[in-house]
Amino acid sequence: MNKYQGRQTVTNASFLSTFITTTKNGKKRPSIRFYRYFTMILIHLLFVLSFVADIQVIEGDITGSRMLGFHLADPFITTEVILSRGQLPVNLLIGTFTILAFYMFFAGRAFCSWVCPYNFFGEFAEKLNAKLISKKIIKKREFDTKIRYIFLLAFWILSLISGYLIFEIFNIVGIVSRFIIYGYSAAIWWAVLVFLAEVFFSRRFWCRYVCPIGTLYSLLSKFRAIKVSWNKEKCDHCAVCMDVCIVPKVLEITKTKNKDIPGEKFSIVSGDCTMCGRCIDVCHQDALSYENRLKKLL
Repeated sequence: MNKYQGRQTVTNASFLSTFITTTKNGKKRPSIRFYRYFTMILIHLLFVLSFVADIQVIEGDITGSRMLGFHLADPFITTEVILSRGQLPVNLLIGTFTILAFYMFFAGRAFCSWVCPYNFFGEFAEKLNAKLISKKIIKKREFDTKIRYIFLLAFWILSLISGYLIFEIFNIVGIVSRFIIYGYSAAIWWAVLVFLAEVFFSRRFWCRYVCPIGTLYSLLSKFRAIKVSWNKEKCDHCAVCMDVCIVPKVLEITKTKNKDIPGEKFSIVSGDCTMCGRCIDVCHQDALSYENRLKKLL
């Protein structure tokens, strides 16, 4: 992929080409997407090796695991446990706070693009969806992202009333993770149905409008240390970054403390940013980059 010679949108950039990027001086190097996929594959490879070969680096699955004997737990499942059972086991409490501390203060909603196993299928689905829209086979459909708060509250209320972890029946993050690690189960057909909905109905429907895991992370990650920054002076407003963004509206919500300084960088402040770096990979003006605020503080 050479972002300096053409606009790399979801439609016109081939999927495999996006794993290698060409720099201004013509050198090729791995893109941010390459590192994301490497992380996703590595994490689940370690899960598989733990199950198959008893190499106990990371045991369990993506919703609840143990790394080198230390417990890790998905924060949303923890809230379901509290609501449905009225108790919070110590191991679950430790695992939850560990994950929350990392994402709240460091990486934000990065789980969705760097760890979630469904993200691979979601990105492939949006590629197919964009092609179908460009050929006018289907229509582009977008909805109000506030719908996700309704799903978040609904799953909490259902867990409280029923005494069961209701979301786990539909949680394609856990379903895909367990499919990769442990093999086939009938639940995988629900993930296939969601995939088809994202291809033929609405781009990234699950991630943008339904998944309460991503919604909870977005609510908790406003003050994360790593953010995407935007250099207004370099930008030519081509909007390619918004074309490839999972949640395009985040690129419109920026903030700076020194607006009068020429070339001052604006930070993307929305908690919905998944830190995927796709906008950085395609920006031919290099107006977007990662910003580590923790480094500045130190």
